[in-house]
Amino acid sequence: MKKSRYGIDENMLSPEEKKAFYTKKVAAYLGFAAKAGKLSAGTNTCIFTMAKGKARLLIISEDLAENGKDKVLTAARQNGVEYRIYGHSEDLGHYTGKYGAGVFCVTDDNFANVIASAIDNTSK
Repeated sequence: MKKSRYGIDENMLSPEEKKAFYTKKVAAYLGFAAKAGKLSAGTNTCIFTMAKGKARLLIISEDLAENGKDKVLTAARQNGVEYRIYGHSEDLGHYTGKYGAGVFCVTDDNFANVIASAIDNTSK
């Protein structure tokens, strides 16, 4: 029986509890990345960050307008940046302290890997 580093056996959690657990992890890691200066916010800022080759993970809110999504996804594909569509802009803004943005760009490999993994686990 393998427990997570939080002392929780994740296999014993219900699907709702597991989703809440990983949502809290995403929120915490996004906050850490923002405090560390490893997070960019906003459509144009993220497009420029991807063009410079600094972006490691792109997070797009589910409620972003279709034109904005298409614009950012095209840039991500052109620059080979991994992306996830996750959460609502209001929640993501609350996690990061960057309100009003629907697109976030993580520029650190470690943060990008942990956040992508946690986002992937919320949908399981």
